[in-house]
Amino acid sequence: MSKATPVSIRLLDREYTVGCEPDERDSLMAAAKLLDSRMREIRGSNRMAALDRVAVLAALNFAHELQQLRDENAGRDRAMARTLGDLNSRLDDLFDTPVR
Repeated sequence: MSKATPVSIRLLDREYTVGCEPDERDSLMAAAKLLDSRMREIRGSNRMAALDRVAVLAALNFAHELQQLRDENAGRDRAMARTLGDLNSRLDDLFDTPVR
């Protein structure tokens, strides 16, 4: 069983320590870098923007992107299910057709 270890990340020049499984550290660091970048983009040149507002807007943007990806995947899953159903029907028809 793995044990969470403390990992320091920086977001908008503030340091945070979070617990993380050792095998998830690289992913966490990449996520923190992406979040920091998005927060800096949202804050723009307004250095006085409230950190909590910047964080909420970044979280909302990521949640919206995640929802869009989930919707796209659900659409692809439905299309794939239809295609597989059509192929199964064709195969059934082939096997049900008497050989002459």
